[in-house]
Amino acid sequence: AALPGPAPADWVQAPLDPSVRAVLVGFDQHFSYAKLCQALRYLLRGGPDCLLVGTNRDHRLPLEGGAGIPGTGCLVKAVETAAQREAFIVGKPNRFMFDCVASEFDVDPKRTIMVGDRLDTDILMGNNCHLTTLLTLTGVTTLDEVRGHQDSDCPERNRLVPDYYVDSIADLLQVLEE
Repeated sequence: AALPGPAPADWVQAPLDPSVRAVLVGFDQHFSYAKLCQALRYLLRGGPDCLLVGTNRDHRLPLEGGAGIPGTGCLVKAVETAAQREAFIVGKPNRFMFDCVASEFDVDPKRTIMVGDRLDTDILMGNNCHLTTLLTLTGVTTLDEVRGHQDSDCPERNRLVPDYYVDSIADLLQVLEE
């Protein structure tokens, strides 16, 4: 919805749904200042009882040819900044998603592999959940980044190191066929 009027005093006049008890921030190609204003208004009205939930903190989404676009983390950060509070992230690297799946299915972490193209979400979640991790180098992560984390004395950086890596998921498929 558009902002109701030309001035900031007008923007706080749009009606709020009294049943809203949470603000969810996910990928939204139509994210706008008007939506940011509404999110803040709900969070201020509800105080700590109004949840702020984010789907993930991906800072960039990779596109073919090395291009990228801003990721959901940019939108989450905008709402967090306006609200002056941190969102609860339900997606990677938080183990919430894994725990939900594991509660419904018989998942053995020792026999489960997390495959992904990002250290800060995919690999970190796999390591947080004690899974074997496999990094594909087709996303935003480079092998130099992995080596930098691997060579670090910082435990937090070491948690970003995958167990294995492949240039492409196609490489994994080739090995599985053998």
